[in-house]
Amino acid sequence: MEENSDNSEKQNVTENSAENVKKKGKERSFTLQDLSQRMLATDAWLDSALWHTSQFLGVFFREYSAFMRRFSLRGPSKFIAGLASEGLTYCAFGFLIVLTFAQPAFKATERSDWKTTSDFSVSFFDRFGNPIGKRGILLNDKIPLDEIPDHVIQATLATEDRRFFDHLGIDFVGTFRAMVANVKARSVVQGGSSITQQLAKNLFLSNERTLQRKIKEAYLALWLEMNLTKQEILKLYLDRAYMGAGTFGVAAASEFYFGKDVREISLAEAAMLAGLYKAPSKYAPHKNLPSARARANEVLTNIVQAGFMTEGQVIGARRNPAEAIDRTKSRAPDHFLDWAFEQVKDLAEQYPELSNDRVISVRTTLDPGMQQEATNQIESTLRQYGDRYGVEEAAMTVITTEGAVRSMVGGRDYDESQFNRATDALRQPGSSFKPFVYMTAFLNGYESESVVPDRPISIGGWSPRNYTRRYAGAVTLKTALTKSINTIPVRLAQAIGRDKIATTAYMMGINSELRITRAMPLGVSEVTVLDMTSSYAAFAAGGKKIDPYAILELRNSKGELLYNHDRDAGPSLRILPFDKVSMMNDILVNVVERGTGRRARLDGITAAGKTGTTQAYRDAWFIGYTGNLAAAVWYGNDDFSSSRRMTGGSLPAMTWGNFMKYAHQGLELKAMPGVEPPEGKDVIAANGLSDVEVTGPPELLNRTSQQVLEALGKRLRALPFNSISQSNVQAQLGSDAKADVTYTR
Repeated sequence: MEENSDNSEKQNVTENSAENVKKKGKERSFTLQDLSQRMLATDAWLDSALWHTSQFLGVFFREYSAFMRRFSLRGPSKFIAGLASEGLTYCAFGFLIVLTFAQPAFKATERSDWKTTSDFSVSFFDRFGNPIGKRGILLNDKIPLDEIPDHVIQATLATEDRRFFDHLGIDFVGTFRAMVANVKARSVVQGGSSITQQLAKNLFLSNERTLQRKIKEAYLALWLEMNLTKQEILKLYLDRAYMGAGTFGVAAASEFYFGKDVREISLAEAAMLAGLYKAPSKYAPHKNLPSARARANEVLTNIVQAGFMTEGQVIGARRNPAEAIDRTKSRAPDHFLDWAFEQVKDLAEQYPELSNDRVISVRTTLDPGMQQEATNQIESTLRQYGDRYGVEEAAMTVITTEGAVRSMVGGRDYDESQFNRATDALRQPGSSFKPFVYMTAFLNGYESESVVPDRPISIGGWSPRNYTRRYAGAVTLKTALTKSINTIPVRLAQAIGRDKIATTAYMMGINSELRITRAMPLGVSEVTVLDMTSSYAAFAAGGKKIDPYAILELRNSKGELLYNHDRDAGPSLRILPFDKVSMMNDILVNVVERGTGRRARLDGITAAGKTGTTQAYRDAWFIGYTGNLAAAVWYGNDDFSSSRRMTGGSLPAMTWGNFMKYAHQGLELKAMPGVEPPEGKDVIAANGLSDVEVTGPPELLNRTSQQVLEALGKRLRALPFNSISQSNVQAQLGSDAKADVTYTR
């Protein structure tokens, strides 16, 4: 029974397997057959589609050929048509190519401030708010277009672009007319650029004469036309066109050439301004008035030819041409303004908000009375004694004990030489460098009564000698500096190290490189007049660092206060201990009273200072100070030629003394730190100074103090000497003294 059942089950399984195989075979056969049918259908559709397409194209081309045969040309007409067709093709490709060249210029349009000039236009005022001059570009873009006189606009359009309101940025008619005129004249007598093209150049491009610039100019002109109205374009052009003498725009040019508001100028003056567009330097009326008038007459003719006026309306302007202000001689404090302008640019880097508005008003530290007196003293001294001593140039700076520059004379005549000898000329200071040596000695344990022998010394074959060629034997440091003995500072440098002397000088305000040589203590490394002034001012300030500055306030074109020195500059830092400064002040007062600087004595005013005379009498200095002011005077020649035995105790000391007598008139006299004033008051109390101020930096620094420390650290790192480390500064200052500043390499 069991065997039969097993056999039956096997038979059933076999039958089922056979049926499954047959079924799968049928399914596979159906799938292949279906796929084959679909492929045949697709092939048939493609064949039909291609046949119908070919039939359609055939009909289309037959009809197109039949249509075009109606326009068949023969002879010259066929040649012209073919040439025009090829020309259009090449023009299309050329348009794309030159557009590629113009792409870099469009990046300038991405700036949000592209309408704002990239150059500063700075108006300077003295400490009392009176105007003293301008620097940068002379620009005034605050006058609306509808307030500019019609004859100014008419003169501009008649001369530069008569079809301004008819074209879209490029005046093809005007360009062709200019080309014809230039060919006839065989020279460039007319320009083909529209006002929009000229504005594009002024805003985004340079004045280079290249094909690439002209391509950029054309595309940018089209861009301006699409983004600005005609009135906006004309207003920008009237404000940004260069008019010579550093002026940009008709408003600034009107003020410079005629001393008038542009709203008040006459037709003759407007014609003279319009004549400047073509060649500002050639037709500038303050330099070449006849050429300017001849050009203005041409502009009047253009106005008549353009139909803006009749000949009768311009005849008065022809008969009465414009007069320009005589600017051949300027009494502005130009050297000071040049230096102050550099400070404006430095502040713009530190305060980015200053760059948002380039039209700036600056109230400076300049005192006009002191400036005039310094100029007069220099000029009168050179006139009276220049030939006798064989000197032609001089420089002088005057600053307060807070660092405000009251006067700066950078040379005898700014019109002849714009070089600023007060800030840029590097000259040897001679013996006026010795206070740095003595101060370093005081910081390393010496005192004014310390005795050092004055006798011959030789270092590697170099043997310095005294001016008198005699030796005094054992003398105190006070006597040595009063008499300006040469061997003593050399001995001190040997004892304390020349690198420490250089560090002291850098600390006090010297910014030029000091060469570490055997003769360095005698002042052979070059310095500037301003650096020497600020360094000596540290003595007058009781040991505080004095950074000279020219800017009190800085405002934008809207009158908003952007910078205030008292608010933003921070307090001065103490760099020298008060007791050491007192010793130095006592000695330098003695120099004026009994030493080489006797010509600088001031009746009733405590004055201190030091003379300086270099080898071969090339440079003569006097640097001195009172409780109110510090000043430095230098005389010499630009070619480094020798004078006729001029010393620092002659013309420099005399000039310094004469100026200081004037400068202190009406001033409330401040006592000199550490020196008994003439009236017998306690100088420390009068100056508000005490030993408490020398105790070091505060435990917590406010934001302003931190900014000052960071700025000073940055400046010290940029100084041109190898290293200033905390260790060698502390070695100079000694364990007793502390400074409110950290020195880094």
